Amino acid sequence: MNIFEALLAFLVFPGFVFMVIVGMLISWVDRKVTARVQFRVGPPLLQPLYDFLKLMGKETVMPRGASRLAFFGAPLIGLAGAVFVGTMVGVAMFLGKGFGGDVIVAVYMLVLPSLAVIMGGIASKNPLASVGASREMKLIVGYELPFMLALAVPVIQSGGRLQLAALLQYQAEHGSFATTLSGLVALVIAILCTQAKMAVVPFDQAEAETEVMGGALIEYSGPALAMYKLTKILMFYAVPMFVVTLLWGGFGDLSAVGIILGVLKYLVLVVLITLIRNTNPRVRIEHAVAFFWTWVSIPALAAVVLAAVGL
Repeated sequence: MNIFEALLAFLVFPGFVFMVIVGMLISWVDRKVTARVQFRVGPPLLQPLYDFLKLMGKETVMPRGASRLAFFGAPLIGLAGAVFVGTMVGVAMFLGKGFGGDVIVAVYMLVLPSLAVIMGGIASKNPLASVGASREMKLIVGYELPFMLALAVPVIQSGGRLQLAALLQYQAEHGSFATTLSGLVALVIAILCTQAKMAVVPFDQAEAETEVMGGALIEYSGPALAMYKLTKILMFYAVPMFVVTLLWGGFGDLSAVGIILGVLKYLVLVVLITLIRNTNPRVRIEHAVAFFWTWVSIPALAAVVLAAVGL
């Protein structure tokens, strides 16, 4: 089985269903913890599924003057990026396969959901949506640099490996990158950037319901909005799992102990994301960009230097 057949086999049914189930479950956990922090009961277990199905049954209203192709194509582009990254991680972790440079491809694919938000916001021709799209552009400029620097650490430590499966194999033989000083710093940086990539508080400026009433997504409804919501659900699976795979050893040798440890690593990242979301207010977009360019980029650059000198 070549990589394309493996990707197809993972994506067609079992892999996609698995990603959706895990994403919806983690989305429910996030909402439940948030509700408890706010002294509310919170939603039932199947609430993310109910919300998705409800949106799928409603009508999508396209605003007057909007670009039809960009308006309806943007949600599908974002969804494709999240699905592709989740599929690449699953194929590398469970099948031990990949293609040369798939880490670089994954980094590009992870930008697609953000670009979809920008594209949809601009296409809708709504002033508030344009504000949200502008904020998303600035946020990308802020967090992409430290995120790529953090991902460069395992590549340097492994001697230039750019394949997810090869990086997993290296960690199985030498221990996870997070056990080294540079790898640990890179993991912390990646978690902070993950918070921004998933557009959750304190880095949800593009949607910011209390400020711009949904921002870039203000004109979306029905199935088109459902695709954006599904993308965000899949990002709850794809991004933390990508970080665990790249920097924290993934599921190891896929033994019972390795799988349990891998699930615990994933849950630790999700819990950290939820705790950060519920203990910090939304920051201004200029403060977010300044934070990533200084307090995040400088340690990320230091981690790259430490990895290069062998620490």
